[in-house]
Amino acid sequence: MKTMTCKQLGGPCEFAHHGESADDVIKAQDQHLKDAVAQGDETHQEALSEMKGRWKRPISGMGWYKKTKKEFAALAED
Repeated sequence: MKTMTCKQLGGPCEFAHHGESADDVIKAQDQHLKDAVAQGDETHQEALSEMKGRWKRPISGMGWYKKTKKEFAALAED
């Protein structure tokens, strides 16, 4: 298991996401951003918009995804 923070994934805070794969922490980040904004946390709105926009621009979105997977792979196990 490895850990990445909201900030490491492009968000504004230090909330920790744990997962066995980069996909696990990316999915956790997506949900975290949605939940934070739904609860009125405007500091996460920009990151949520960027997350949604990534998938509308597949080439640049894939670059972010590959970079995140590399960063996750380089992390030490928890």
